Amino acid sequence: MREIAVFSGSAHPELAAEVCAHLGVPLSPSRVDRFANDCLEVQLQANCRERDVFLIQPLVAPVQEHLVELFLMCDAARGASASRITVVMPHYSYARSDKKDAPRISIGGRLVADLLVASGASRVLAMTLHSPQVHGFFSVPVDHLHALRELADHFRGNDLSRTTVVSPDLGNAKEAAAFARLLGVQVAAGAKQRFADDRVQISSVIGEITGRDVIVLDDEIAKGSTVLELLDRLRELDARTIRIACTHGLFAAGALQRLSAQPDVLEIVCTNTVPVPGGDRGDKLRVLSIAPALAEAVRRIHNGESVSALFESP
Repeated sequence: MREIAVFSGSAHPELAAEVCAHLGVPLSPSRVDRFANDCLEVQLQANCRERDVFLIQPLVAPVQEHLVELFLMCDAARGASASRITVVMPHYSYARSDKKDAPRISIGGRLVADLLVASGASRVLAMTLHSPQVHGFFSVPVDHLHALRELADHFRGNDLSRTTVVSPDLGNAKEAAAFARLLGVQVAAGAKQRFADDRVQISSVIGEITGRDVIVLDDEIAKGSTVLELLDRLRELDARTIRIACTHGLFAAGALQRLSAQPDVLEIVCTNTVPVPGGDRGDKLRVLSIAPALAEAVRRIHNGESVSALFESP
């Protein structure tokens, strides 16, 4: 069988090291240099010839830097005669650009998918894409994992007898419903309208909220404007307790501090698909590791086994 080689970009080396620890393989070294003209150069400093190469790189700020770095890593592996190149992308930030909802607007999710394939990627392993159709943007196989099981295992330690899972919008309602089934609880969803990247309005919440323990579930939290708007509606409906959960805890522009400052928010739970911003995290944040799930998916891909048990909807 082909040997495995795992490399990490500079976006989240801690996650890559944890994945390798679960796999029982070393994290192969790589080098990124910047020329005087601001161009990047990448060198994979381990043998790739006829090896099964995995490149771990979430697209986090600065997104464009890390994206170009990933392109160059793919190109370097292809030029080094890798047998197969799998991009392990725990967070695909361009997945939010998934539709033509205004005149003359770009669809970045599809374009970046095309560029990844053009740079040499022969397979993609992703975690909780922003919308299901992004899967179809890639012309190579995509294994799409989710973190619902990890999140559900965390919340099972609470009393769930009066719990409702709430999706901030109808687009995430299917994911919220799957999460609610894992926990055996009710589900509700907000009616959201977005006016700008950081300005949304939730006019109502569809479902039973009054007197219930709420778990707000979203795929990612960036500035937190959607969740903060939803909290206002939940207070109006007299929710008993509120907890917040997401897969990608981006927490840009002080979002974590703003959410932690809400007195009725008991807990904020995310996974380590992206590095959690430094500074004062407070005592409400819980970060769950998805490294075991990623490592098991990598092992199955390498061995030619089914990955279905890891990413099929529960």
